[in-house]
Amino acid sequence: MSMAMEHDLLIVGGGPVGATLALALQYKGIDATVLEARAHGAAHHDQRALALSYGSILILERLGLWSGLKPKATAINTIHVSQRGSLGRSLLKAEDHDQPALGYVLSYGDLSAALDDAIRQFPGIQVRYEAEALAIKPGREAAHVEYQYQAQAYSCNSRMTVLADGGRSLADIPGLERETKHYGHDALVSKVSCELPHDNIAYERFTPAGPVALLPNGTRDFSLVWTGKAEEVQALLALDDAAFLEALHTHFGDRVGRFLTVGKRLSFPLKLSYLKPVTAPHLTVIGNAAQTMHPVAGQGFNVGMRDAWELAQLLAQTPSEEWGMDRMMQAYQASRKADTRGGLLFTDFLVNVFSNDIVGLRKIRSLGLGLLDMLPLAKQHLVSKMSFGPRG
Repeated sequence: MSMAMEHDLLIVGGGPVGATLALALQYKGIDATVLEARAHGAAHHDQRALALSYGSILILERLGLWSGLKPKATAINTIHVSQRGSLGRSLLKAEDHDQPALGYVLSYGDLSAALDDAIRQFPGIQVRYEAEALAIKPGREAAHVEYQYQAQAYSCNSRMTVLADGGRSLADIPGLERETKHYGHDALVSKVSCELPHDNIAYERFTPAGPVALLPNGTRDFSLVWTGKAEEVQALLALDDAAFLEALHTHFGDRVGRFLTVGKRLSFPLKLSYLKPVTAPHLTVIGNAAQTMHPVAGQGFNVGMRDAWELAQLLAQTPSEEWGMDRMMQAYQASRKADTRGGLLFTDFLVNVFSNDIVGLRKIRSLGLGLLDMLPLAKQHLVSKMSFGPRG
C-alpha cells in the first residue's frame, strides 16, 4: 500500500553533503525532511579519508561543528607537487597565503557522526533512515518522489526536492542527462606508515601511469591514493603487504623514507561524470550526484559542500512559494556553474597533461612546476581557487 505525504523541502541523501544542507537550512529557520538509505550510524566507523579545503572548514565553523572536529583532523600545512623523473617541483605553504592550513584530512566517519549528532539537536530536521528513493519525477507544481521505508512503499510531493545521494544517484530522471568519461584507470586507497614524520606535508606526485598522493593522516600516517590502469591496480591489490610496500617505494620515491605498514587496500574506477543540467522543475541535484571528479586535486567533495551551502543561502532568500520555479532554478545554476565547471576542467586537465609520457611533454611539465614555484601571484590564485572555488 502506498501512503501519500507532502513536504515543502525534501532532501534525498543524508550523507555529509545532504546533512550539511539540512543544517544550513535549519540555521535559516527552514525545516527539512531527509531520506537516508543507510541505517543510522552506519557510516560512523568509515575510515575513508576526506581532504577538506579551507573553504569547507569555514562552512563547518559556521555550523558550529569545527571546534569538535578539529582534534580529530590532521592539518595540511604544505602541499609538495612533483613529477617523477624530473627536478621540477612546487611547494604551496599555508603561511604564504594567510591561512592556518591549506586543508585538513578527516575521516568520513568522524564527519558523518558530527553532522548526525548536530541534526538530532534540531526537531525541524526529520530524518528517515533506511528509506530508499526509488524514483523522482519533476513536475510543474512539485516533484514526485517514490521511496521504500520499513518495507512500506511511500509516495509524496515536495515543493523542493534536493538529490544529494552521491554515488547512489538515481539513473533516470526526466529532463536530466548524464555525461560520463571513463579514464580506464582505478584508484587504490589505503593508509600507510613511513620511516619519516609527515610534518603536515601532503604530496602530489605525477607519474606517466597516473598521480599518486600521500595525505598526512594522524601522528605519523598517510592516506594513500595511488592511481593507474585498472589491470595494474588489480595486480597491486593482489600483492602481499611486503611486496606492496616495496612497489610503492619504487613508484613514489624516498621523500618519506621507507614505507613500513599498509592498511586495508580498496580500489574504485575513476571517471568524470556530470549532469546537464543539474536542475529540473522543483528538483536540484548537488554533490557527487551532480558531478563526480577525478581525485587528483581533491576538489569533488569540497565542490559538493559549496553546492549545499550556496543552495541553502538561495532557498533562504527565495519565498517558499517560489521554490523550484524557473527563476530560482536558473539562479542556482548560474551561481554554481563557474565552480563546478572549473573543478571538472581543472581535474581533467591535470589528468590529461600529467598522466602520460608523450615525448617532450615531461620537460614542459617540469618547467611549468618550476615556474609556478617562482610566481607568488600564480600560487596565490591556485590556492584561492582550491580553497574557495571561483569566489577565492
